[in-house]
Amino acid sequence: MGTNERGLRFATIIGAGPGGIATAIALKNAGIDDFVVLERAGTVGGTWTNNRYPGLCCDVPSLVYGFSYEQKVDWSKPFAPQPEIRRYVQDVADKYGVTPHVRFEAKVTSAEWDETQGAWTITTEDGWTTSSRVLISALGMFNRLHWPEIRGLQEFAGTTVHSAGWPEGGVDVAGKAVAVIGTAASAVQMVPELAKEAGSLQVYQRTANWIFPKEDTVYTAEQLEEFRRDPASLEGPRAEIVDYFEALVTYDQPALIEDLRAGAMENLAQVKDPDLRRKLVPTVPIGAQRPLFSSTFYATLNEDHVELITEPISHITPGGIVTADGRERAVDVLIAATGYDTSRFLSVIEVTGREDRTLNEEWAHGAYAFKGITVPGFPNLFMLYGPNTNNGSIIWMLEMQADYIAGKLRQIRDEDLHAIEVRADVTEAYNEGLQSDINAIEAWRTTGSRYYRAASGRIVTQWPGNMAAFRRLLAEPDDGAYVKTPSTRSAFAVAGA
Repeated sequence: MGTNERGLRFATIIGAGPGGIATAIALKNAGIDDFVVLERAGTVGGTWTNNRYPGLCCDVPSLVYGFSYEQKVDWSKPFAPQPEIRRYVQDVADKYGVTPHVRFEAKVTSAEWDETQGAWTITTEDGWTTSSRVLISALGMFNRLHWPEIRGLQEFAGTTVHSAGWPEGGVDVAGKAVAVIGTAASAVQMVPELAKEAGSLQVYQRTANWIFPKEDTVYTAEQLEEFRRDPASLEGPRAEIVDYFEALVTYDQPALIEDLRAGAMENLAQVKDPDLRRKLVPTVPIGAQRPLFSSTFYATLNEDHVELITEPISHITPGGIVTADGRERAVDVLIAATGYDTSRFLSVIEVTGREDRTLNEEWAHGAYAFKGITVPGFPNLFMLYGPNTNNGSIIWMLEMQADYIAGKLRQIRDEDLHAIEVRADVTEAYNEGLQSDINAIEAWRTTGSRYYRAASGRIVTQWPGNMAAFRRLLAEPDDGAYVKTPSTRSAFAVAGA
């Protein structure tokens, strides 16, 4: 059992993934050293620790998937694999002094605001509690696994695994009948690897996705040595990647979209059977779903022991999967490649703000926040990778958010504030404008964009601009957007200030 921690620290960060690490570094740069990072796993890394399925790799070029102040120049290939990214994140945490602040195997279950104290009480799964003036969530979008709602799933007698809950020791698929439910991000990376060992592989598709080719040839030893010797040589290619994605992510450049469409259809042409190929043609606009990249997924579907199944699943039996046409296929290993409940964000834990109102109640019709970072009624609470902040290179987006949050913490420290809280009217106006901008993007208006939407239908994940626009947003002076409550006690001393 855990114990109560005495004293009141300045800040608590939930999550030791890239967002938590970026925030810890930003706080240190601001002269704030009195903070703890609570991490449910036994090591830092976030999604790159929690995910480890076969074939997992970065889905944006590695040149733009790194902290701006710690660029890695010798990634093994253009889209780095999970073990390499995990090591990189750990190295950054160690180098910048974040790791000593981390309390591992500390899964946060609740956080409650105490108005009298002007502090958050945070409780972990083992009963340990701590009090902190500021609570910062670096949980992001990828926390709660989304399992498919299929009758009989719990009765399946074989091995059942979720792609985001892959055992550290792996899953034995050699020579077995393997079924993968889903054909989105994790499946596209996983299926070519599983096909190398499985005796048979069933791939169940609900919606065809746009899958773009990926140039991912492993760098030679000579290339890597050149990158290390002359890191400046990568600045040009990095800038080109940034410029391309900055133009693309707003989906308002017809020429770019047509180029993507042509590349995707050329990629799809790898599928030899015309009937099978027709089943794989997307019916939603480019951008309506999460973009996927693979040059091997389609080729894998040509293999004799691999079957794409588009007939809806009726139910699951102890020995297999039954589709709507009544056919049952035997299965030994069932893999749910169905992702996360991406619309939950911080509400995956019980967060209680002013007047005993919970974040779940506040977000009943879909998550929202001011600039994606803070919510009215929840003082001294900030989020990274919160509602409507998903676009571009997430690490760069996280850096911007971390710097913004550090600025607010400097205000709390320097002005000795009891609380700082965003105004409800400002937040409402911000989100009205945000949703208007989102609805102006034709690809996102389609019902095909399930990945992005809350149950209410509102898009809660996507930022409707590029990274430069987000940087400008966070740079705008917004002191008037907040209500500041002065402290009635003596100035709070922040360690390291």
